[in-house]
Amino acid sequence: MIQSMCSVPGRTGDGGNMKKHIKVMIADDFQLLIEDMGDVINSQPDMEVVGTACSGTDIVKLAGEMDYDIILMDIEMENIIAGITATEAIRDMNREAKIIFLTAHETNDIILSAMGTGAIDYIVKGSPDEVILEHIRCAYKGNPIMSVKIHEIIMQEYKRLQQSEQSLIYFINNISTLTNTERILIRMLLDNKKVVEIAKERSVEIVTIKTQINGLLKKFGCSRSKDIVNIIRNLNLTHLF
Repeated sequence: MIQSMCSVPGRTGDGGNMKKHIKVMIADDFQLLIEDMGDVINSQPDMEVVGTACSGTDIVKLAGEMDYDIILMDIEMENIIAGITATEAIRDMNREAKIIFLTAHETNDIILSAMGTGAIDYIVKGSPDEVILEHIRCAYKGNPIMSVKIHEIIMQEYKRLQQSEQSLIYFINNISTLTNTERILIRMLLDNKKVVEIAKERSVEIVTIKTQINGLLKKFGCSRSKDIVNIIRNLNLTHLF
Protein backbone atom coordinates (compact mmCIF):
# COMPACT_ATOMS: atom_id res chain seq x y z
CA MET A 1 0.00 0.00 0.00
CA ILE A 2 1.31 3.42 -0.97
CA GLN A 3 1.46 5.93 1.84
CA SER A 4 1.23 9.45 0.55
CA MET A 5 1.22 12.99 1.86
CA CYS A 6 -0.18 13.95 -1.56
CA SER A 7 -1.93 11.97 -4.26
CA VAL A 8 -0.07 9.42 -6.35
CA PRO A 9 -1.18 7.02 -9.10
CA GLY A 10 -1.76 3.36 -8.37
CA ARG A 11 0.56 0.68 -9.68
CA THR A 12 0.10 -0.37 -13.25
CA GLY A 13 0.92 -3.26 -15.51
CA ASP A 14 0.58 -6.33 -13.28
CA GLY A 15 -2.29 -5.43 -10.97
CA GLY A 16 0.08 -5.69 -8.02
CA ASN A 17 0.49 -9.47 -8.34
CA MET A 18 4.14 -9.52 -9.31
CA LYS A 19 6.58 -9.28 -6.43
CA LYS A 20 8.36 -5.94 -6.16
CA HIS A 21 11.91 -5.61 -4.89
CA ILE A 22 13.05 -1.98 -4.76
CA LYS A 23 10.81 0.15 -2.55
CA VAL A 24 11.00 3.78 -3.65
CA MET A 25 9.70 6.95 -2.04
CA ILE A 26 9.40 10.22 -3.98
CA ALA A 27 9.61 13.73 -2.53
CA ASP A 28 8.69 16.58 -4.88
CA ASP A 29 6.36 19.58 -4.71
CA PHE A 30 5.45 19.18 -8.38
CA GLN A 31 2.48 16.81 -8.42
CA LEU A 32 2.78 16.03 -12.13
CA LEU A 33 6.36 14.81 -11.66
CA ILE A 34 5.28 12.56 -8.79
CA GLU A 35 2.55 11.09 -10.98
CA ASP A 36 4.80 10.60 -14.02
CA MET A 37 7.70 9.20 -12.02
CA GLY A 38 5.30 7.00 -10.09
CA ASP A 39 3.93 5.54 -13.32
CA VAL A 40 7.44 4.84 -14.62
CA ILE A 41 8.62 3.16 -11.42
CA ASN A 42 5.45 1.13 -10.87
CA SER A 43 5.64 -0.19 -14.42
CA GLN A 44 8.98 -1.87 -13.63
CA PRO A 45 8.95 -5.54 -12.57
CA ASP A 46 11.54 -4.90 -9.84
CA MET A 47 10.29 -1.61 -8.32
CA GLU A 48 7.34 0.00 -6.60
CA VAL A 49 6.51 3.39 -5.11
CA VAL A 50 5.70 2.95 -1.43
CA GLY A 51 5.37 6.59 -0.39
CA THR A 52 5.27 10.15 -1.70
CA ALA A 53 5.58 13.58 -0.13
CA CYS A 54 5.20 17.14 -1.35
CA SER A 55 7.59 18.75 1.13
CA GLY A 56 10.83 18.15 2.98
CA THR A 57 8.96 18.07 6.29
CA ASP A 58 6.60 15.35 5.05
CA ILE A 59 9.30 13.13 3.57
CA VAL A 60 11.19 13.20 6.87
CA LYS A 61 8.00 12.08 8.63
CA LEU A 62 7.42 9.30 6.09
CA ALA A 63 11.02 8.12 6.31
CA GLY A 64 10.54 7.62 10.02
CA GLU A 65 7.39 5.54 9.48
CA MET A 66 7.90 3.63 6.21
CA ASP A 67 10.05 0.74 5.06
CA TYR A 68 11.89 1.89 1.93
CA ASP A 69 15.05 1.25 -0.07
CA ILE A 70 15.54 4.46 -2.04
CA ILE A 71 14.27 8.03 -1.74
CA LEU A 72 14.15 10.27 -4.81
CA MET A 73 14.53 13.73 -3.31
CA ASP A 74 13.82 17.09 -4.90
CA ILE A 75 15.81 20.01 -3.46
CA GLU A 76 13.54 23.03 -3.80
CA MET A 77 10.16 22.35 -2.20
CA GLU A 78 8.74 24.48 0.64
CA ASN A 79 11.99 26.43 0.46
CA ILE A 80 15.04 26.45 -1.80
CA ILE A 81 16.99 23.87 0.23
CA ALA A 82 14.14 21.83 1.72
CA GLY A 83 15.45 18.60 0.19
CA ILE A 84 18.94 19.16 1.54
CA THR A 85 17.61 19.85 5.03
CA ALA A 86 15.32 16.80 4.81
CA THR A 87 18.19 14.56 3.71
CA GLU A 88 20.28 15.69 6.68
CA ALA A 89 17.39 14.90 9.03
CA ILE A 90 16.75 11.50 7.48
CA ARG A 91 20.44 10.62 7.56
CA ASP A 92 20.53 11.60 11.22
CA MET A 93 17.76 9.07 11.85
CA ASN A 94 19.25 6.39 9.61
CA ARG A 95 22.86 6.54 8.46
CA GLU A 96 22.13 3.76 5.96
CA ALA A 97 19.40 5.73 4.15
CA LYS A 98 19.96 5.75 0.38
CA ILE A 99 18.89 9.08 -1.04
CA ILE A 100 19.16 10.20 -4.66
CA PHE A 101 18.62 13.86 -5.47
CA LEU A 102 16.38 14.34 -8.50
CA THR A 103 16.38 18.08 -9.06
CA ALA A 104 16.54 20.90 -11.58
CA HIS A 105 19.46 22.59 -9.81
CA GLU A 106 22.84 22.30 -11.54
CA THR A 107 25.00 24.92 -9.82
CA ASN A 108 28.23 23.73 -8.21
CA ASP A 109 27.33 25.17 -4.79
CA ILE A 110 23.98 23.37 -4.66
CA ILE A 111 25.49 20.09 -5.91
CA LEU A 112 28.27 20.19 -3.31
CA SER A 113 25.86 21.13 -0.50
CA ALA A 114 23.51 18.34 -1.51
CA MET A 115 26.17 15.65 -1.80
CA GLY A 116 27.68 16.82 1.47
CA THR A 117 24.61 15.43 3.24
CA GLY A 118 25.64 11.86 2.50
CA ALA A 119 23.29 11.34 -0.43
CA ILE A 120 24.54 8.68 -2.81
CA ASP A 121 23.63 10.14 -6.19
CA TYR A 122 22.46 13.27 -7.98
CA ILE A 123 20.30 13.31 -11.11
CA VAL A 124 19.20 16.38 -13.03
CA LYS A 125 15.53 16.51 -13.93
CA GLY A 126 14.90 15.92 -17.59
CA SER A 127 17.16 12.87 -17.72
CA PRO A 128 15.63 9.96 -19.68
CA ASP A 129 13.49 7.57 -17.65
CA GLU A 130 15.81 4.65 -18.39
CA VAL A 131 18.74 6.64 -16.99
CA ILE A 132 16.89 7.42 -13.75
CA LEU A 133 15.83 3.77 -13.41
CA GLU A 134 19.42 2.61 -13.90
CA HIS A 135 20.60 5.02 -11.21
CA ILE A 136 17.97 3.64 -8.83
CA ARG A 137 18.97 0.02 -9.52
CA CYS A 138 22.67 0.70 -9.11
CA ALA A 139 22.14 2.67 -5.89
CA TYR A 140 19.99 -0.15 -4.52
CA LYS A 141 22.78 -2.64 -5.24
CA GLY A 142 25.29 -0.41 -3.46
CA ASN A 143 27.03 0.72 -6.64
CA PRO A 144 25.69 4.23 -7.31
CA ILE A 145 26.60 5.79 -10.63
CA MET A 146 27.07 9.54 -10.88
CA SER A 147 27.10 11.46 -14.12
CA VAL A 148 30.52 12.57 -15.32
CA LYS A 149 29.66 16.21 -14.59
CA ILE A 150 28.61 15.56 -10.98
CA HIS A 151 31.65 13.36 -10.37
CA GLU A 152 34.02 16.02 -11.76
CA ILE A 153 32.49 18.75 -9.57
CA ILE A 154 32.93 16.62 -6.45
CA MET A 155 36.49 15.62 -7.36
CA GLN A 156 37.43 19.25 -8.04
CA GLU A 157 36.14 20.22 -4.60
CA TYR A 158 38.04 17.32 -3.03
CA LYS A 159 41.22 18.49 -4.75
CA ARG A 160 40.62 22.07 -3.60
CA LEU A 161 40.10 20.96 0.00
CA GLN A 162 43.19 18.77 -0.16
CA GLN A 163 45.26 21.68 -1.44
CA SER A 164 43.80 23.94 1.26
CA GLU A 165 44.75 21.40 3.91
CA GLN A 166 48.30 21.22 2.57
CA SER A 167 48.49 25.02 2.47
CA LEU A 168 47.14 25.21 6.01
CA ILE A 169 49.81 22.83 7.31
CA TYR A 170 52.51 24.72 5.40
CA PHE A 171 51.36 28.08 6.77
CA ILE A 172 50.98 26.90 10.34
CA ASN A 173 54.50 25.47 10.22
CA ASN A 174 55.84 28.79 8.97
CA ILE A 175 53.78 30.83 11.42
CA SER A 176 55.43 28.94 14.26
CA THR A 177 58.80 30.38 13.17
CA LEU A 178 57.68 34.01 13.07
CA THR A 179 59.30 36.54 15.36
CA ASN A 180 57.18 38.91 17.43
CA THR A 181 58.12 41.74 15.08
CA GLU A 182 57.00 39.71 12.05
CA ARG A 183 53.67 38.89 13.71
CA ILE A 184 53.05 42.59 14.39
CA LEU A 185 53.94 43.37 10.78
CA ILE A 186 51.47 40.79 9.48
CA ARG A 187 48.75 42.15 11.78
CA MET A 188 49.29 45.61 10.33
CA LEU A 189 49.21 44.24 6.78
CA LEU A 190 45.94 42.48 7.62
CA ASP A 191 44.63 45.87 8.73
CA ASN A 192 45.41 47.10 5.17
CA LYS A 193 48.07 49.52 6.33
CA LYS A 194 50.61 50.80 3.81
CA VAL A 195 54.37 50.56 4.21
CA VAL A 196 54.60 54.26 4.99
CA GLU A 197 51.93 53.99 7.72
CA ILE A 198 53.59 50.93 9.25
CA ALA A 199 56.99 52.64 9.31
CA LYS A 200 55.48 55.69 10.99
CA GLU A 201 53.66 53.64 13.64
CA ARG A 202 56.73 51.49 14.27
CA SER A 203 59.00 54.57 14.34
CA VAL A 204 61.44 53.03 11.87
CA GLU A 205 62.66 53.81 8.37
CA ILE A 206 60.58 52.72 5.37
CA VAL A 207 63.52 50.68 4.11
CA THR A 208 63.47 48.69 7.37
CA ILE A 209 59.80 47.73 6.85
CA LYS A 210 60.51 46.78 3.25
CA THR A 211 63.37 44.55 4.39
CA GLN A 212 61.11 42.87 6.96
CA ILE A 213 58.41 42.33 4.34
CA ASN A 214 60.95 40.77 1.98
CA GLY A 215 61.86 38.38 4.78
CA LEU A 216 58.21 37.40 5.15
CA LEU A 217 57.84 36.86 1.41
CA LYS A 218 60.78 34.44 1.40
CA LYS A 219 59.48 32.64 4.49
CA PHE A 220 56.03 32.10 2.95
CA GLY A 221 57.12 31.64 -0.64
CA CYS A 222 55.08 34.61 -1.87
CA SER A 223 55.91 37.39 -4.30
CA ARG A 224 53.71 40.13 -2.78
CA SER A 225 52.65 41.03 0.75
CA LYS A 226 49.08 41.04 -0.56
CA ASP A 227 49.44 37.31 -1.30
CA ILE A 228 50.31 36.59 2.34
CA VAL A 229 47.29 38.57 3.53
CA ASN A 230 44.93 36.82 1.11
CA ILE A 231 46.13 33.33 2.03
CA ILE A 232 45.83 34.02 5.76
CA ARG A 233 42.29 35.30 5.27
CA ASN A 234 41.28 32.44 2.97
CA LEU A 235 42.57 29.90 5.48
CA ASN A 236 40.76 31.71 8.34
CA LEU A 237 43.98 32.24 10.27
CA THR A 238 43.59 35.94 11.07
CA HIS A 239 42.86 35.11 14.72
CA LEU A 240 46.48 33.98 15.06
CA PHE A 241 47.63 37.57 14.69
